[in-house]
Amino acid sequence: MLRRITGWCTALVALMAGAGFGYESVAGQHDGERFPAPGRLVRVGAQQLHLNCSGTGSPTVVLEAGLAESSASWEVIQRELSGGHRVCAYDRAGYAWSQDGPPPRTAAQAAGELHALLTAAGEAGPYVLAGHSYGGSIVRVFADRQPDLTAGLVLIDVTDENAVQALHMSRPLLAAQFTVNGLLARVGLLRLFSDALVPSDATTAARAQALVVYGSRSMEAARAEAWAALDSAAQVRGTVRPGAWGNLPVVVIIPAYQPAVAVEQARRLAALSSRGKFLIAATSEHYVQHAQPGLVIDAVRAVIADGTRSRSR
Repeated sequence: MLRRITGWCTALVALMAGAGFGYESVAGQHDGERFPAPGRLVRVGAQQLHLNCSGTGSPTVVLEAGLAESSASWEVIQRELSGGHRVCAYDRAGYAWSQDGPPPRTAAQAAGELHALLTAAGEAGPYVLAGHSYGGSIVRVFADRQPDLTAGLVLIDVTDENAVQALHMSRPLLAAQFTVNGLLARVGLLRLFSDALVPSDATTAARAQALVVYGSRSMEAARAEAWAALDSAAQVRGTVRPGAWGNLPVVVIIPAYQPAVAVEQARRLAALSSRGKFLIAATSEHYVQHAQPGLVIDAVRAVIADGTRSRSR
């Protein structure tokens, strides 16, 4: 009897999953119409990447999201900054409205695609690059490769490239998490229970566009980036040397109540520039730009002003 019950339960789960997959396949065909890209699609090599720019001015502020997040995660920051500056947020290959990109999905690969995207879109430098979490790895590689195009950096609780053991341990866990999330999206559970499955700290725009922003394609892209985390960390370590950023305006922000090793790492990071500044947020949240947006906005504006004063001398 136990075997029969188990068999019926297994068949029921398979039937429900199959029905959900079929429903999602049909319903998903219309998501592009329901949730159109807020920006524009720009051809970069064999794929098109989604770029959303607003405002005017120079230097252009470029916003780089963290792992498993999209351009929608910068909703508040972009809206506030674009009142007086040119601001661009984008989706890395595979995320949200951007098409899939070639492997491996490392920080160096993403940095190269970002440069190609801005060039193809006609968004001239220099750029103030703001990166959150894993996005900080990408903008650090970009700044090392394109120093003449980098006007400043704002680094928000960025990944520690020296935490090799932690990255090694978290890699399969993150990959499994994103695989499960992707499966939930594929069988229609994200569509039915988005309020429960979307991250609690998601912005209003990300929550409204959840079927695109946190869909199965985005989760596959996040899984590929998580699996390449060790290679990305090695690429970032290759950019670290005394005075690596010269006198570039830099602000490094970490949340409150971090362990001493994290605080020291952030201080060392800021010290790579003679004009580097280190700030501790009033919030303990990883998404500082959501919990304390004013701090991030002020940091970006300070970097812009600092760079402008330097160029005028």
